Amino acid sequence: MTRDAKYWAPEPTPETPEPSGYPAPWKKTEVVGKPLPRVDAYQRVSGAAVYPSDLILPDMLYGAVLRCPHAHARVTKLDVTAAAKLPGVVVILTPTSPETEGITWPYYDGTEPVPILSTTCTFEGEPVAAVAAETPQQAADAVRAVTVEYEILPQISDLAHATVNGEPQVYARGDTAAGFAEADVVLERTYRTACEIQSPMELHGCVVRWDGNHLTAWESLQGVFWMQMQYAQVLGLPLASVTVNAAYMGGGFGSKLTISRESIIAALLARKAARPVKLFLSREEAMLVTGNRPGVDMTLKAGVKSDGTLTAFEFTDLSSPGAFSEGGEGLNDWLIRDLYTCPNVRCETSFATINAGPVRPFRAPGHPQGAWALEQMMDELAEAVDLDPVDLRLRNVPSVSQARGNRPYTTTGLEPCMVEGAKAFGWQAARTAPAQTGHIKRGVGMGACLWIAGGGGPPSTVIVKLYSDGSVNLNMGASDIGTGTKTWAAMIVAEELDVEVGRIQIENADTRATQFATSSGGSKTTPSDSPAVREAAYNVKKKLIEMAAEEHDLDPTDLRLADGAVLSRSDPSKSFPVTELQGVRRQRVVVGVGYRGPNPEGKVVCPFAAQFCEVEVNTRTGEVRVLRFVAAHESGRVLNRLTFDNQVFGGITMGIGYALTEQRVLDRDQTGKMVNVNLHDYKIPTALDAPADMSSLAIDLHDTECNTTGAKGLGEPVTIPTAAAVANAIYDAIGVRITDGPITADRILMALEAQGKEA
Repeated sequence: MTRDAKYWAPEPTPETPEPSGYPAPWKKTEVVGKPLPRVDAYQRVSGAAVYPSDLILPDMLYGAVLRCPHAHARVTKLDVTAAAKLPGVVVILTPTSPETEGITWPYYDGTEPVPILSTTCTFEGEPVAAVAAETPQQAADAVRAVTVEYEILPQISDLAHATVNGEPQVYARGDTAAGFAEADVVLERTYRTACEIQSPMELHGCVVRWDGNHLTAWESLQGVFWMQMQYAQVLGLPLASVTVNAAYMGGGFGSKLTISRESIIAALLARKAARPVKLFLSREEAMLVTGNRPGVDMTLKAGVKSDGTLTAFEFTDLSSPGAFSEGGEGLNDWLIRDLYTCPNVRCETSFATINAGPVRPFRAPGHPQGAWALEQMMDELAEAVDLDPVDLRLRNVPSVSQARGNRPYTTTGLEPCMVEGAKAFGWQAARTAPAQTGHIKRGVGMGACLWIAGGGGPPSTVIVKLYSDGSVNLNMGASDIGTGTKTWAAMIVAEELDVEVGRIQIENADTRATQFATSSGGSKTTPSDSPAVREAAYNVKKKLIEMAAEEHDLDPTDLRLADGAVLSRSDPSKSFPVTELQGVRRQRVVVGVGYRGPNPEGKVVCPFAAQFCEVEVNTRTGEVRVLRFVAAHESGRVLNRLTFDNQVFGGITMGIGYALTEQRVLDRDQTGKMVNVNLHDYKIPTALDAPADMSSLAIDLHDTECNTTGAKGLGEPVTIPTAAAVANAIYDAIGVRITDGPITADRILMALEAQGKEA
């Protein structure tokens, strides 16, 4: 499919059995769709929830890793004598230790697996040795006491000097030369985006323990079953000998879709010490080695007729996986291929290795980069043919996925997102507002998108158990990565079984105790797992109705479940409490198993979005303030309105950081080291940077084909158009287009000076 297909399907995806029955689409719902607080909100805010970084086991050691401080170097001497003599040091591992012999780490890019501890280091932060000690401080002291000498090798940290890997990947349809020939306006621009770091609140790491030959890992992860397979593969263990638990985790944004080399190092330390080991990275370590959204150099050429009809797109780009790929550097061209109707498209994407930390998936891989180019180009084209930016886009809304064989979408929400979003924002009034005088300028902008992977799919298996007292257990393998997965799952069960959410106990994300689910990434958790949850609860409901029908000699089609009882539709006086059914009393527990069925054949399931923003620019200082945002998202049925809106607000804030402040800065000319490897110099938006006026507009087109809950992905698409919308608003404010991101104050001032504009 694409270089980045592994983002949502790391291996050939297994299939679960066909669902036993397809519940009819919901009409009016009593629980689903309401703004309910998270079922574990108290545990999360009180400190009662145990995250992996909170865990302390008896007799536990603490791990630390010695890392190469150079972008490219060879270890010529490694002496651990002094470190081994320090108080509290129990285990030291080096590349020549028997425990590390033959243990290699497989990156995704097809290169040969690398030793788990390196002697030839290709990026800053690559692990060289590791220590386990009685306290974190003793482990850190031991790492500092290791003597290492390096031969510093030539490094490349700039795409301009990197060598392209292999042949470019080419996508083409139609005849772009003919398309440009029939255009009334042809524009060509170069766009650049910076490398962005995920920076989740909970750092990367794990606690590991061996019980004989069985490894148990508590890890801050986005999917336990894929990680179980990684541990087993690298350590040569049967899957049954690995248990991974991630019931709570503090954010990932794609960077925790894989375990790290450090997880294997922790397991090796623990096995040698015969004691549990806790190894969590520092913020600085995480910023160097646990992934990023790669920067991209892009050129986009576009043709449009005077009536707004797009005739051709030609797109080229160059991005880098860093020193290695762990997925996430592809799909920069997907929006150019698929978002707007255009008969003639050619995309050529290239990749080059540089001496920097490996890339990993980051919230909608490639799409924010592509949107940065495409959505700014759409605004330029609109201006060139004297059309409103929204009108130009509306004239090119597709009804089929052009990049996937012209298959129709189950619903196409692009048009209503733009129309309803513009109305809620007051787009026309804002666009025609009088120009400001003085050095404070206001402007408005918009951007639109789709997300390739928001339809989810099998496999997913869920078990729902109703006990004899009417309480319920929900067992599912999906991780709750902060999006409220457990909450909407409980709401679905409550909807089907008419029980209070508070009477539903949830087990999730434990390879030993829960059922298989794919990792929580790609905005696929809700559309993949919610239908399985619904079917499991639906099967429990069917069994209860069948029990009541048999016990009371009634027609099951005349019965329904409500208020903790099976009721007759035709005779309301016939009511049979669930807890008094003989079948429930005999069995003590009624079990329903639910599976995720296949996606609709011949159709494409995608979420769509449009966002609108207003900014204020100080032309004397270059400061940008984002004043307000309206985000219209067609992500199918809203399962929980509270967490839906929170996803939107969080995604917008992340996109604002991508637009204005976030960038990895490497010392390209000398050392290749990252020079802003801390949260002081790497500028992530805070509450003071987020607009106080943010509105979330849910566009529900009642998609009954996508799956049995009608839900599609949301988390990814929220971030895709945000940065481009901010860039378009800045142009509207100052009349100068800036195509290099992020749009920092110095870039604004230099652009104004270059255009001869004064404050």
